[in-house]
Amino acid sequence: MRLFERPAFFCFSLLLAPFLAVPAYANVQATVTVSRTSDGLVMHNGDETLHLSVCGPDVLHIVAGPGDPKAASPVNPWILHPCETGEFQFNQTAEEATLRTAHVAVSIKLSSGQLFFKDSAGQTLLFESDRRTRLYVPDVINGEKVYHVSDRFQPGPYEGFYGLGQHQSGVFNYRGSVVEMAQANTDIAVPLLMSSNGYGLLWNTASRSWFDNRYPNELKMSTEAADAIDYYFLYGPEMPQVIHHYDELTGHAPMFAKWAYGFFQSKDYYHSAKDLLDVVQRYRTEHVPLDVIVQDWFWWKSQGDPEYLEEYLKPYPDVPGALKKLHDEHIHAMISIWPLTDPKSDLYKELKERNLLIPGTTDYDATNPEARELYWKHLAGKIFAQGWDAFWLDSSEPECCNGYSDATLSDRQLFIGNGARYANIFPLLHSGNIYEHWRKTTDQKRVFILTRSAFAGQQRNAAMVWSGDVLGTFSSFRRQIPAGLNFELSGMPYWTTDIAGYGWPYERDTHDPSYQELYTRWYEFGVFSPVFRTHGHRSNNTNEIFSYDSQTPTLIRYDNLRYRLLPYIYSLAWRVTSEDYTPMRPLVMDWRTNEKVHDIGDEFLFGPSLLVNPVIDQGAVSRSVYLPPAARWYDFWTGAELKGDQRIQAEAPLDRIPVYVKGGSILPLGPQVEYTGQSPDAPLELRIYRGADADFNLYEDEGDSYRYEKGAHSIIPIHWSESDGTLQIGDRQGEYPGMPAARTFRVILVNGKNGSGQEVAAKWDKEIHYDGKALKVSLQ
Repeated sequence: MRLFERPAFFCFSLLLAPFLAVPAYANVQATVTVSRTSDGLVMHNGDETLHLSVCGPDVLHIVAGPGDPKAASPVNPWILHPCETGEFQFNQTAEEATLRTAHVAVSIKLSSGQLFFKDSAGQTLLFESDRRTRLYVPDVINGEKVYHVSDRFQPGPYEGFYGLGQHQSGVFNYRGSVVEMAQANTDIAVPLLMSSNGYGLLWNTASRSWFDNRYPNELKMSTEAADAIDYYFLYGPEMPQVIHHYDELTGHAPMFAKWAYGFFQSKDYYHSAKDLLDVVQRYRTEHVPLDVIVQDWFWWKSQGDPEYLEEYLKPYPDVPGALKKLHDEHIHAMISIWPLTDPKSDLYKELKERNLLIPGTTDYDATNPEARELYWKHLAGKIFAQGWDAFWLDSSEPECCNGYSDATLSDRQLFIGNGARYANIFPLLHSGNIYEHWRKTTDQKRVFILTRSAFAGQQRNAAMVWSGDVLGTFSSFRRQIPAGLNFELSGMPYWTTDIAGYGWPYERDTHDPSYQELYTRWYEFGVFSPVFRTHGHRSNNTNEIFSYDSQTPTLIRYDNLRYRLLPYIYSLAWRVTSEDYTPMRPLVMDWRTNEKVHDIGDEFLFGPSLLVNPVIDQGAVSRSVYLPPAARWYDFWTGAELKGDQRIQAEAPLDRIPVYVKGGSILPLGPQVEYTGQSPDAPLELRIYRGADADFNLYEDEGDSYRYEKGAHSIIPIHWSESDGTLQIGDRQGEYPGMPAARTFRVILVNGKNGSGQEVAAKWDKEIHYDGKALKVSLQ
């Protein structure tokens, strides 16, 4: 293969000789020189310059290209906190130059310019291939001189690759695959690559890029339009640590309001305020939990203007009146707005007059501060002032150009620069526009954004992404699980789906038994998603929980389960914000060195304790489950104990999703409620799953506002000691307005006879009355 490639490449190189800055092969490079700099090192290799900057003991920034480039592109707004120089050592021999931090080392082979990344023990993590190193091919795109850049690495024989956003191939471990990173409906580009070897690469560009591992011994990372190869090397070695480093660079995720962790009812689409109120009334009348009702598109007279069609003003005199009625029922409301504008709208006319549209489209240019200001002032801000609680930013790739979305900005000129450089950036700046203006407007209501696309750093914008307009089939459902798990491994904690698919162009009837099966299976999975939401277009124009005939009781039971899990889920949300936690965790995240889990993309941990196994095959009444190494596992539904590190065949009738709880867990469960803010001082169950020591920090606050950022919250630390069978509840840390002065905890030692399933327990092992001061009880 090498003998074939070399002559072909040399012929190509000769044709491009006047333009190529450096030859393609390391073994034909000019003499390599390396020297120390104040922030790292610089390497000169003919006309190529490589800068390596130390950003701390675990983070390195590499920029390499013809001449002396500083970055892949002139600006990179996804990087919120550029790295600050960390401590390092530098030494050089006749063969190589080496830079060391406390945790990683990089060596440069002076004969070729190859980079080798190692941990502090000298174990190689990643190194550039000796077949081809860094390559820069010149081009002119949209009238600008740029380079197609690529870098080739040689992966380890057992290394797995993950992250890179959300993709619909059904592949979890990208080893042996090709992934294009270009925004499209259902396909999301986030250029963070996660490796089971203990590192991550943030490929630092918004240009269309590729991950290519077709050849087993070579990983190629390439970009369409750049000035340089530009990436951050993030050392863990554990994946949560890599995500923390990524968040330190790009921003941390704020908390949603508590209601956002309840149930979202949506369909395509409700035709009036009366429809919204009627749906809510039925949920409340039948005592079925609900927190959010959603108004999808076509509410507008002209897309882009804040004027509603006349039917939306009935039966109340105005939209704020309808929203107040919803709020009186403890319901929050989300509305869909788009970056697209109707040429008949006033917003379009003003954007066009002021040259604030993306050329050749009807989308506002979210990279332009003036356009962002106008979009908020004319549309989003006026709607927000009416009392809406959340924005659905649909079509955020953006979808434009005759309705298509596939790197649509690549041939456009944006305010920020050449669209080929910034093809993937739109969703970050569009969601950031809403987040920043909302935060300036009020600190009494937390931002919640639902959107269809994402880019690096978007987690800081309180943006929750759904998987796009997917089909309502088991095949589509099966692909959502690895898609979501890889999205979580891309540093994005909040992700969800249209339960049972969006619909078009394959619409389903809610009375069809085969679709009811799909809906039930998908809904069961939705309970254990970071955000629990149904949406879609059905051929019989209904999508409420009551629409699925004989399956409705099962759906209601799982809805109740979601609400019982709220103390657990809301505490996880605090961990997302306070420690960059990932709530939906593929097994490789917690058992990285266990090769048995490297390819498992159809089961996951929801938080630290719950092992969730969606049933993704039509007609299945059981499924294979791998129980990772742990002290023991418990069947959530029966309390039965199982050993870890084994594969079992789990029973899975239609009304059951296999869920297991890790031994050494404390699972707090709340009361059965109809909305998230109901009964804040009700007793909580503390289910203890024995087998190891366990800890859980119960987080509570007032449920909304940004006072939590200033310390208005409480944490109750809970510890189980396996050796002596004692439960210790520590001093409550902090306080907040409306905090219950005392709490009742009902402690259950789970076994096959007690503490199983979702029902509120009728008996418990110990009832504890807690006034905020530390106490310790024995349960032996």
